[in-house]
Amino acid sequence: MMQVNKKVAILAVLASMFSVQGGSSIVKHLFRVTGAAGAVTLRVGLAGIILMLIHRPKIMKLTLKQWVYILFYGLSIGGMNLLFYYGIQRIPLGVGVTLEFSGPLCLALISSRKITDFIWAVLAGAGILMIVPWTGGHHAIDMTGVFFVATAGISWALYIVAAEKISGKIRNSDAVSCGMLVATLLVLPFGLSSGDLFHLTWEGLGLGFGVAFFASVLPFTLDLISMKKIPGKTFSVLQSLQPAIGAFFGFVFVGEKLSWMQWLAIVCVMTASTGAALCGGEKK
Repeated sequence: MMQVNKKVAILAVLASMFSVQGGSSIVKHLFRVTGAAGAVTLRVGLAGIILMLIHRPKIMKLTLKQWVYILFYGLSIGGMNLLFYYGIQRIPLGVGVTLEFSGPLCLALISSRKITDFIWAVLAGAGILMIVPWTGGHHAIDMTGVFFVATAGISWALYIVAAEKISGKIRNSDAVSCGMLVATLLVLPFGLSSGDLFHLTWEGLGLGFGVAFFASVLPFTLDLISMKKIPGKTFSVLQSLQPAIGAFFGFVFVGEKLSWMQWLAIVCVMTASTGAALCGGEKK
């Protein structure tokens, strides 16, 4: 297998982020057809089917220990997606992605060993606090949506840990295929109980395939490739580019507008990400 160097791994992370945020902008339109539970079931379920057909993992040859890693990885994927979709159904995409980043941010702080990492993480944290319009009134944010995306952030941090653990122990194609299968089993009851899937149209199914590929199949595969060369701490802070990408896609494709304070908050998070990436060490 061709060895992935650090530059290629960083490019894989960037491509993954653009892909997943593009998929999230598509899902905003899918909400009108299927709701949050139906949308996440389509995303994860169709992605699982696509990956299984492409990679055809040898499920029976996986050991019990490997299945434990896959279970952890798959549950983190399912939880992250389910909670995030419930959240962005209520709040703008850029705000949701920024708040969700609190999970990777905490992971970066916990695993930090250098003062520079702490400085960048604090700057990113300030951005996260600034992006939420805490005061009441017409522009007050839906706090239920905030709760969902913040909880999704915890699952995001667990996903990073799980992806780093699994990347060196199971072949990438097997890991992502079986992980999506586990995630599907987690979200399927929510999709079925909502009843939204029973009203699915051909247009909705087409949007579902688009979301599945751009928000799951491509980014999760790229993440596992990058994890072979980038430490979880560096990966966590690199992910802080997600808010700007999410806000951009939300503005262009969904028409969501943010205040100048929220854009300033995103700039803070981006600056923290750039600084952390430049100061990050090599993975041996």
